[in-house]
Amino acid sequence: MVKIFENYDLSNLNTFGITSFSKFFATINTYSDLCTIIESKMLKNVPKLILGGGSNVIFSETNFEGIILHNKIRGINVVEETNEHIIIEVGGGENWHALVSYTLENNWKGLENLSLIPGSVGAAPIQNIGAYGVELKDVFLELEAWNLETGEIRHFSGEECAFGYRNSVFKNELKGKYFIAKVSFKLDQQKELNIKYGAIEKWLQEHNIQQLNAKAVSKAIIAIRESKLPNPELVGNVGSFFKNPIISASEFEILKTEYADLKFYQLENNNYKIPAAWLIEKCGFRGCERGNVGVSPKHALVLINLGKAKGKEVVTLANEIIKVVKQEFRIELEPEANII
Repeated sequence: MVKIFENYDLSNLNTFGITSFSKFFATINTYSDLCTIIESKMLKNVPKLILGGGSNVIFSETNFEGIILHNKIRGINVVEETNEHIIIEVGGGENWHALVSYTLENNWKGLENLSLIPGSVGAAPIQNIGAYGVELKDVFLELEAWNLETGEIRHFSGEECAFGYRNSVFKNELKGKYFIAKVSFKLDQQKELNIKYGAIEKWLQEHNIQQLNAKAVSKAIIAIRESKLPNPELVGNVGSFFKNPIISASEFEILKTEYADLKFYQLENNNYKIPAAWLIEKCGFRGCERGNVGVSPKHALVLINLGKAKGKEVVTLANEIIKVVKQEFRIELEPEANII
């Protein structure tokens, strides 16, 4: 029987370390647990919020007037294994990096570029997490989700998830309507390792890595990430706070004439991705402090907790950054973090 807590402290369940309380709280370990919540008369009209690792959420208010459903669905099961591919089904409550480590221990490749991304497996499709030239959609097969209103079990294909850049159907028309219980991945063992993005190739050369394999790529990415991003166990943060904006070719040409040092990545559709960190740093925000919150001196894309940060302080700083960047570059940044 699932236990329902009241006035539950969420301080240790969000990596920014914001103190907030949920009116109700329950840990979901099984389908039966969720059904109990759905069938509860007391909770019928109460707002429901799913929480995984808490690595991408900002609680903007001191109190959440609803019920937090903490996803703790476990399990990593091999569905199919051939010389060409591995298919695995993973519980939504599993830790993402622990999953990556598990695949590497089994000498499977496919998830190595997504090493050290914080959060849970169930949250990964919502965000379509990505790093170093790989996105979740590249290894995604399907997911099992439970309807929060009816309890209906539904399977979503990649097409039905409508994956986009740090986006999916679960951040739009189906936001807050489904509990992602299991995610299945298809890992292509014949695909070449992706080392062209960012500083991976340079790191491998500098460290004289002779045997190129998934473990070596993962090691490089972990080292690069740790050199740039503060450890949330030491400094509260949610990693990259903003998405990298995408602009048209015409907008890019104008910016390029104005800023000779403009950083960019050209996309296949002739659009351009501009690093949000570069925009923020050019506006002078790197290392800035605003009361209990600030921007990391290591990386301008990371907002940090300098003490006892409140959600409203984080939102205020984020809005200031958005305003100044828009004034300077005519580009409106969009938060990657989920602000509740």
